[in-house]
Amino acid sequence: MSGRSEQLFPLFADLETLEGVGPKTAQIMEQTGIENPRDVLFGLPYAVVDRRRRDTIQGADLPTTLTVEVTVGTHRPSRNKGGAYRVHVEDAQADFQLVFFHARGDYLKKVLPQGSRRVISGKLELFDGMAQMVHPDHILPVEQAGEIPEFEPVYHLTHGLTQKTAFKASRSALARAPELSEWIDAAQVAQKSWPNWATAIHAAHNPQGADDVAAFAPTRERLAYDELLAHQLTLALARQRERKARGIVSIGTGALQSNVLSSLPYRPTGAQTRAIEEISLDMAAETRMNRLLQGDVGSGKTLVAFMALLVAVEAGGQGVMMAPTEILARQHLEGLRPLAVEAGVVLEILTGRDKGAERRSKLEALKRGDIQILVGTHAVFQSDVEFKALRLAIVDEQHRFGVRQRMELSEKGQGADVLVMTATPIPRSLALAQYGDMDVSVLDEKPPGRKPIKTAIISTQRIDDVVAHLRKAIAEGRQCYWVCPLVDESEVSDLTAAEERFKRLRAILGNDVVGLVHGQMPPTDKDAAMTAFQSGQTKVLVATTVIEVGVNVPNATIMVIERAEIFGLAQLHQLRGRVGRGEAESTCLLMYQAPLSEGGRKRLEVLRETEDGFRISETDLQMRGAGDLIGTAQSGLPRFRIADLERQAGLMAVAQSDARALLNADPKLTSDRGQAARVLLWLMKQDQAIRLISVG
Repeated sequence: MSGRSEQLFPLFADLETLEGVGPKTAQIMEQTGIENPRDVLFGLPYAVVDRRRRDTIQGADLPTTLTVEVTVGTHRPSRNKGGAYRVHVEDAQADFQLVFFHARGDYLKKVLPQGSRRVISGKLELFDGMAQMVHPDHILPVEQAGEIPEFEPVYHLTHGLTQKTAFKASRSALARAPELSEWIDAAQVAQKSWPNWATAIHAAHNPQGADDVAAFAPTRERLAYDELLAHQLTLALARQRERKARGIVSIGTGALQSNVLSSLPYRPTGAQTRAIEEISLDMAAETRMNRLLQGDVGSGKTLVAFMALLVAVEAGGQGVMMAPTEILARQHLEGLRPLAVEAGVVLEILTGRDKGAERRSKLEALKRGDIQILVGTHAVFQSDVEFKALRLAIVDEQHRFGVRQRMELSEKGQGADVLVMTATPIPRSLALAQYGDMDVSVLDEKPPGRKPIKTAIISTQRIDDVVAHLRKAIAEGRQCYWVCPLVDESEVSDLTAAEERFKRLRAILGNDVVGLVHGQMPPTDKDAAMTAFQSGQTKVLVATTVIEVGVNVPNATIMVIERAEIFGLAQLHQLRGRVGRGEAESTCLLMYQAPLSEGGRKRLEVLRETEDGFRISETDLQMRGAGDLIGTAQSGLPRFRIADLERQAGLMAVAQSDARALLNADPKLTSDRGQAARVLLWLMKQDQAIRLISVG
């Protein structure tokens, strides 16, 4: 596997080996991420121009691009410099003018000698009742007219590249596209009537009409599927390696779990029960669990997580639950404590704050197995932290946690099962793209008793009404969040926005009533501000988005979000989920600055209409696109050249099961199809996957 397959060498040669690409053009192409002929092949045309030859322009629906054979008539040079130089031409039934600006007359007389026959192709328009073609795309003697393709593909260009160069480069790259063995499952190819790879790539660059450049064209679909399959193979290889590391068999007795369930004032939802079952089955298996628990705000992830931890304890081991910050770790502790009391298990917390003797005694208790469930921050990863028998690690809110970090985490727990929890509902296609190496459990029902949150959309001009509303709520003993926008990327300005608002609200509501928390504070100040709000000392917390994830203050019933139109939908949904956690009615006020754009209005209305995070994220995906939705830079989401995650979500699911099935049948990719799949991984530059096979 070490070397790339020979057939692909020509595709990975220098750009300058392509026809019409010199050093300068190569440099322009490299700036846009096109490094070799392979990249040129995957830059498919986005439109097509019909250049089939017509007998006459008569009856054409103008303006339109057309190709026609003409006899060249008189030349009328322009009277002033840079003006219009006109050439009269006529076809079999009609006449029109060719128009050139900044033209050199001697050059045009050479290209269009009067009385000669020429084939002309370009955009014909009506101007003052006269048909004219400004700067035709092609002017050729009749015997050379075969050079004009009947259907000309149109490529995305960057400044300094012409269609002609792009066309030439793609033809030259196509000439090197080898016939490759099929890597897609034969049944899938047959069912979709997909062409083989070489046929598909040729056809995609030679569209025969508008349908051929649409995402649903079979050739396009096949090439999109290749990308998705290569990506899912990479994830499946990572998953295979994870699972190969022998897991620990943890079979719960159910004794502790039933204590907890019988103490609950309500019955778990169907989704919770299903998730607990899926997790228990995974934990009982010999392979390592690597599962994602995806649940919307308030869907009851804590209970599911605790049940999983109890399976580990019932089986005679320990469980750990990790949170990204101290605050969230303490919150998990609060959430789990009552459940731990019912179950009768020992629950402890370990964070960076634990020092000296206290830390030492906790570490000893862990090593002896006296602490059964540990909640902590990354401090849990330090080398002096030893468990007696760690069976389950739960990682919270790790959408900042890629495949690589998941692999590191698993190395700490020598075979411990891993459950990752996220409160960000992601549409299925994106979940597959991002977490394709994991198995996914979804909590898509709300436990009974959660009150709906009233959501209103108000203009910033009505800020006085909003403040009056706050004052009334505070008088009734309620608390409020006030979120300020990150105005732009520079840290300074979002700070000023938050600090200005903080000062103004203090002036109106009183100094000790209002707290402030933002990203630039030292962690201890941040914790202090949060604690003051959680304990009810301060009534209003002015914040930038640092409170988005996980903070739990049941007494907070109002969420004000300033400039809501510049936030992402998923983010607004997360922020809204910070209220509505207690007994009282809660409100979320989305403040926008007029005028609101069409898209901005639509986004805010979706929030007003629904609290279903999955529906909201689907809308977000349609409106903003995949890269934007999770911030491509930090999401580990691949950049697809052809596949479109929004429109081809279904294909992603097929690719995942196809990739997993192939690896189950042929874990080392040595069969004919396995060998073909290796070529696909090279072709798609999936170096990470290739390393996984070679170490595999």
